[in-house]
Amino acid sequence: MSPYRNLFSRKGSFSFTAAGFLARLPLSMYGISTVVMIATVRDSYALAGLVAGTSLLAAVLVVPRISRLIDRHGQSRVAVPATVFSVVFSVLQVACVRYGAPDWTLFATAVLSATAPNVGGMVRARWAEALKDEPDAMHTANALEQVLDEVGFIAGPILSVALCTTLFPEAGVLGASALTLGGTLLLTAQRRTEPPVHEPDAGQASSPLRNRGLQIMILTFLLTGAIFGSAELVTVAYTEALGHASSSGWALALLALGSAVAGLAFGALTVTVRQTTQFLIGVAAMAALMLPLLLADGLPSLAILMFVAGMATAPTMITGMTLVQQLVPAAQINEGMALAVTGLLGGNALGSAVAGRVVEWQGAETGYWIPCGAAVLALVAVLAGMRTLTRQVAASTGGTEGAEERQAMEQR
Repeated sequence: MSPYRNLFSRKGSFSFTAAGFLARLPLSMYGISTVVMIATVRDSYALAGLVAGTSLLAAVLVVPRISRLIDRHGQSRVAVPATVFSVVFSVLQVACVRYGAPDWTLFATAVLSATAPNVGGMVRARWAEALKDEPDAMHTANALEQVLDEVGFIAGPILSVALCTTLFPEAGVLGASALTLGGTLLLTAQRRTEPPVHEPDAGQASSPLRNRGLQIMILTFLLTGAIFGSAELVTVAYTEALGHASSSGWALALLALGSAVAGLAFGALTVTVRQTTQFLIGVAAMAALMLPLLLADGLPSLAILMFVAGMATAPTMITGMTLVQQLVPAAQINEGMALAVTGLLGGNALGSAVAGRVVEWQGAETGYWIPCGAAVLALVAVLAGMRTLTRQVAASTGGTEGAEERQAMEQR
């Protein structure tokens, strides 16, 4: 654990990491809290699903633009008003549900509450600034952040359901809103570790979406998100078909647990293989470890296979986020990471939709073909773009591989 202890020897690092975790824990709470709230009060799962989907789609469109403003004006100047705006409309949505407002108000507040910034990207940007000359420490920091994401996706849904069922149906959304606001305020109050605003380089593209390497990463993340979204829906359907519907949460928690354990181990290693090769190996391993899910035959085997299937996820995401940081200039780091995250979110929604159709037509037993197929397509996308990724990362002035290459030339 010494690499992780070394991370927190830097002044302020524990404080901004803890605040960032509190602020992004609600990411895994809003969706399920919204569904439970609307389904319980309005007695309509169809309406609940549509409202939650609308909120997700709005976030995919809005969050990268919020991140662009953060790159241009700084975290505290943009994140605080954006978060306050989001929380206000989340609370208004709760009021609309509770007091019987028309259904269209739920969609309107879902769209308007989608301005909460990508806090995970903001924290990673702080690490990137603090560790810009320490690639091994940056590797460990990315691993830590990915593990915290996995912990959030284990704890968030459990906390949401507990709040909604033990207090009142709206408690999940209100609790998530409180965490979003409190965590973001705590994070942005730490001005000493806030990254400075970087001026764009001459000739730099106005949007990182024009970056060929980032385009490949977003496509890969879209397909990776489809793995997660389809696996989640199919697992719920499969456990229900087995007569153990309440076990779906634990099965999905094992997927995240396998990822978290592997992520912690990977973050403690010093890996000498170049980043692009690491990413290719990770995506290939993710595809290979998903395939055994097709052999699931009952709850015990499913639990084991889910844990194993998750073990390539965190290492792949750690390397992927490191590549994104290397591919985009410092002046676009928040927007670049937000685009990667929204790619995951969009893929999650796409995978869930496709898996739902397959489960309805062919039954839950065949549903695991969808995450397996998405994993294979992700591998194809990386293989097709490998040359471009390698060339761009090596040429990047801020990239680890470029720095190592220049250092080796100087030594020679």
